[in-house]
Amino acid sequence: MNPETLTPEMLLERPCACHSPAFARIAQGMAAGLTRRGLGRSIAAAAAASTVLTCEAFAEVTDKPIRFTNVRIFDGRSSQLIDGRDVLVSGGKIEALVPRTEQVAVAEVLDGGGGVLMPGLVDAHWHSMLVAIPQSVAMTADLGYIHLLAGQEAERTLLRGFTTVRDVGGPSFALKRAIDEHRLAGPRIYPSGAMISQTGGHGDFRMRYEIPRSPQTSLSRAEEAGVSALADGEAEVLQRVREQLLLGASQIKIMAGGGVSSLYDPIDGMQFTPAEIRAAVAAASDWGTYVCAHVYTSAGVQRAIENGVRSIEHGQLVDEATVRRIVDTDTWWSIQPFLMDEDANPKSTPEQQRQQRLIAEGTVRAFELGKKHRAKMVWGTDILFDASKAQTQGKQLAKLARWFEPAEVLRMATSRSGELLALSGERNPYPGALGVITPGAWADILVVAGNPLDDLGLLARPEETLTTIMKEGRIIKRNPPQSV
Repeated sequence: MNPETLTPEMLLERPCACHSPAFARIAQGMAAGLTRRGLGRSIAAAAAASTVLTCEAFAEVTDKPIRFTNVRIFDGRSSQLIDGRDVLVSGGKIEALVPRTEQVAVAEVLDGGGGVLMPGLVDAHWHSMLVAIPQSVAMTADLGYIHLLAGQEAERTLLRGFTTVRDVGGPSFALKRAIDEHRLAGPRIYPSGAMISQTGGHGDFRMRYEIPRSPQTSLSRAEEAGVSALADGEAEVLQRVREQLLLGASQIKIMAGGGVSSLYDPIDGMQFTPAEIRAAVAAASDWGTYVCAHVYTSAGVQRAIENGVRSIEHGQLVDEATVRRIVDTDTWWSIQPFLMDEDANPKSTPEQQRQQRLIAEGTVRAFELGKKHRAKMVWGTDILFDASKAQTQGKQLAKLARWFEPAEVLRMATSRSGELLALSGERNPYPGALGVITPGAWADILVVAGNPLDDLGLLARPEETLTTIMKEGRIIKRNPPQSV
């Protein structure tokens, strides 16, 4: 088969086209002297009807600037679309927004077909290593297998339009490195590393027969894998936080309260003493970054804030006084649409299901209170242990239209999330503006066939509506222009 006859179906029939017979022939052509630019042209011509470049080795790379034309622009901030401007990309960054009539020398033109150009989406509460595998597999499979599946899901995440994720628990450092080196396709990852938990806390995944622990006891499965790290007392908290920073954490995640996914810790339980929380915050601050905390209840949120935590993860069971406290302290609130609907994370025991219903009721109140008091809210999914649920990522974002105007929802998943990510300061693995279409920002760009400011549901069908996906100036997906 000639590479020039390669069809979109052939490209998509495997998770990565790198393993196809067609790629082997392309590789032979490269060995015969085919240039990288020529390879990009061959692939683009081969998939003229619809191109999904399913491995970043296949991403279209050009040494010329790229000019997006025939688009309206959502810049990540304004409620109004910008018209009459083109977006010029060069060197992985947005160079300029130029008048449509202005000539630009030697730029490759990409016709957006009248669609809306917007920043790539950010999921501020993601678990790259745990999202797409059953919990039983996560607890028993070889770590290499788990990492391979995570790499596969990272590609799918990117193709859903999520160009950045804040990973708030799990050993995603190697995956991040492979993506950054363009060996795998996937979103930018802001890694927290292992979740820091007290004994009996939300990150203590040991079975009953593994208790008690002693100096002669081996680490638990979750600790060995880097999913969680147990720490009791200020000294151990300092050590565990510093270990994650050594590994490359851009922020630290602590478990400050109970949860639903774990078997033993009650959801209303308080976890970590004030002194232990301050120890985590001090260690992170010494490295120029911050601590985020898993916690649901008012008492837990208040303790976390009072002792220096900068981002509350969840918080669905807070009262109005606590929401005011979140706002008064300029604390970020990362919240998820836990609504006990068809997209909810599956729970097995009656108690877990009862807690899940309680949180679903609290979710509605939390969004209402957050909107009322104008809290600094960002959005994330926290999807766990289910590949089919991972596919609902854009759908989960669209659910926020129940409480907010579409422009505000999109701000939460673009520019506002970019502000939260910047809290990592000197530990920021991707210094520069994210979530905005402005000169100097990273060129993470989506072109949508339609206007998401009118219909957020467009983002729930990315395979149909995202005609172009660009990350860091690399074209990951490009369809031919269609009139919108």
